[in-house]
Amino acid sequence: MERKLGSAKRRKLVSDILLNGALTILCLLWALPTVGLFVSSFRTREDIFASGWWKVLPHRAYVTVETLDIPTGVTRDQVVEIAGVSGTFDEFRLGKTNSEGQQIIWVGNLRAGRIEIQEREWTTRSNFTLSNYEQVLAGKEYSYQRPDGSTQTVQGDNLTGAFLNSVAVAVPATIIPILIAAFAAYGFAWMNFTGRKFLFIMVVALLVVPLQIALVPILRDYQALKLNGTFLAVWLAHTGFGLPLATYLLYNYISGLPRDTLESAFIDGASHFTIFTRLILPLSVPALASFAIFQFLWVWNDYLVALIFIGEVREQEVLTMRLASIVGSRGADWHLLTAGAFISMLLPLIVFFGLQRYFVRGLLAGSVK
Repeated sequence: MERKLGSAKRRKLVSDILLNGALTILCLLWALPTVGLFVSSFRTREDIFASGWWKVLPHRAYVTVETLDIPTGVTRDQVVEIAGVSGTFDEFRLGKTNSEGQQIIWVGNLRAGRIEIQEREWTTRSNFTLSNYEQVLAGKEYSYQRPDGSTQTVQGDNLTGAFLNSVAVAVPATIIPILIAAFAAYGFAWMNFTGRKFLFIMVVALLVVPLQIALVPILRDYQALKLNGTFLAVWLAHTGFGLPLATYLLYNYISGLPRDTLESAFIDGASHFTIFTRLILPLSVPALASFAIFQFLWVWNDYLVALIFIGEVREQEVLTMRLASIVGSRGADWHLLTAGAFISMLLPLIVFFGLQRYFVRGLLAGSVK
């Protein structure tokens, strides 16, 4: 008997180790791109182009220990000897190694440049800076050196206005559908009226309607109402697209609340509105928070709806639209893109971690009676 118990404990220990190990590996793999994005957002433009973000960790690499002037009068195919190594210009551009393990590399073109003698050493590329965020948030100018040695100064992108516009879009577009859906869910769950089941089935059926097929008809209606290019247009669109899921999610939770509590309130003379505000809303906080996370993340990361209904109004561009324009105009400026991308992640992360204790309870709403 003791032998069987010991064997069962060992099997349970092995299974726990395997399960926890697999989950740890999955979490690390999932978080790795975010870590890389975060580290890259603090690196200089030159370091981002020269090496991957993981080079901030200690590693062996060639470090320049001596610089020599380039030989004069050398042609591209001519064989020259530099630091005990013979080769052509093209070979030295790729780097050649001498007998001592040093690498000799020709930096620059045939007529202007330098010869670098490098040795392999333990090093890090940890030149961190906050200038990327200054350029992105305040539009500060930045300078970088071209391959030909010249210096170019470029104006940074100010994302502060786009960030505030995203907040102005995401917060009302999250609160409005929650309030409407909570009222609707309470009505479907606790009020008897004609056509209640049919209307609820219609709400659930709206979950399968693709977002894309509704954009053109809504856009035509907005043009008639002159709502295009306004935040109100985006609020109404996100409210309409988010209501079916919100109503269904909240209905499952509200319908599972204790019936005795509501019946006692009815006996005491409470109205439906009083019961909804004093009992239903406080008890439904997990479901409300769960949907708030979904809706906020969807609206915050939305690009299609904002692009269609806001359009070319630059003063009202949201963060996703401005980041897309940066990708188009500054596709090589990864130091700006990484900083801008991490800024766009910051507020959703705060919202998620602030409400995550309600997340699982909200997802399981109505699953257990």
